[in-house]
Amino acid sequence: MSPSYHKSSKFSVIFDDKKSASYAGLHLVNDFATKLQLIDLADQIIDLGDAPGRPNPGRKIMTLIESFIVGGDCIDDADVLRSGCSEKLVDHKVMAPSTLGTFLRSFSYGNVRQLDKLFSELLKKASGFGILPKDEDITIDVDSTICELYGKNKEGASYGYTKVLGLHPLIATLGKAGDIVHVRNRRGSAHSGRGSAYFITETINRLTNVGCTSNITLRADSGFYSKHVIKACRDKGVNYSITAKLTGSVKRAIELIDESNFVEIDYTLNGKAYVGETTYGDNHRLIVRRTKITGDQADLFDNWQYHAFITDLKGDKVKLDAYHRDHATVELNIKDLKENVGLNHMPSGKFAANSAWLVIAAMAYNFMIWMKRITDDKRITAKSFRKMFILFAGRITKKARTYILHLPHKWQYQKQWIKTLNAIQLLTIKT
Repeated sequence: MSPSYHKSSKFSVIFDDKKSASYAGLHLVNDFATKLQLIDLADQIIDLGDAPGRPNPGRKIMTLIESFIVGGDCIDDADVLRSGCSEKLVDHKVMAPSTLGTFLRSFSYGNVRQLDKLFSELLKKASGFGILPKDEDITIDVDSTICELYGKNKEGASYGYTKVLGLHPLIATLGKAGDIVHVRNRRGSAHSGRGSAYFITETINRLTNVGCTSNITLRADSGFYSKHVIKACRDKGVNYSITAKLTGSVKRAIELIDESNFVEIDYTLNGKAYVGETTYGDNHRLIVRRTKITGDQADLFDNWQYHAFITDLKGDKVKLDAYHRDHATVELNIKDLKENVGLNHMPSGKFAANSAWLVIAAMAYNFMIWMKRITDDKRITAKSFRKMFILFAGRITKKARTYILHLPHKWQYQKQWIKTLNAIQLLTIKT
């Protein structure tokens, strides 16, 4: 059918350009995925048996990653990758949304574990290229989050402590760097710490397998305050810094801290804050921060508020308190993942399909972090990465049997884009 013209105030509009590409920056993503050998690895590791979605898992996973990176947050959004000549930006056939839906619904729990293995192999590849930290001290921040669902008939959909219908996955990230190391899907009603000891053991094993031989510390909130989590850390030789629940025994330990033990810190406006410490339980250090409002509202909040955490780290208690507070960065990473990389909801009625969606979204998130880190350690959000490196138009032509990608003249981030492209081309395994 011939394209038709449509009048606007200034132009006659026609959708007939077969050489344009809306997301020209996908060329970077394609080159990076090629370096990581993602499609080949996926085809080797993912085996869906006789399921309808079994053919070409690598192409399908790569299409989903590309969809996440350009801003897609549902399966149908992948269709934008097939407009114009966008498909020529990548080295694989872009799969249709209906095909991707069939692929995700073909997953079983065992297949999701295969996807976990693929995730681990990508971490190993990134580590080999020197993108992951290996020789410096590493902090694992573990937390959980609610991914909303629409429809009570979806598998695993239930209400948890937030009173929101959804699923409740665990997520492990690398401190301020933000790389996602591991994810695990759970029912919406799951307690924050459910299955956390095994999840943490797997996370530590994953870091060890990719060559991270430096000191590792687990940092977590009170949802992971458990003897099983502590045992998992000690069994693996990993330090810990975990918020303590203010149980009766913890409160009694705090009351026994001598007043002279508290050191004043510069922590909050219109208030006072002190840090003290004592021993607690099975050779834990119990570090306590207490705060009180001062000024005009002092009469409204005239009692000390206490926040305690247990740790086996050595060092000054004030510095350890500041270090533990930095656990809040995991919330920013999770917020970025949910708002900008497709986890604001789960798309499928099948639990395993949503588990696969979660793992693939985490891979896409890491892609953006790693491509930025190749040339610059400065951390940016997924939204900013997309604006700088992905969301601009291109036009593909052919000359002397060579494709040419024409990009906007005077593009604001031209230098960063070219620098990143050159860095990807030069990536080599570091010995």
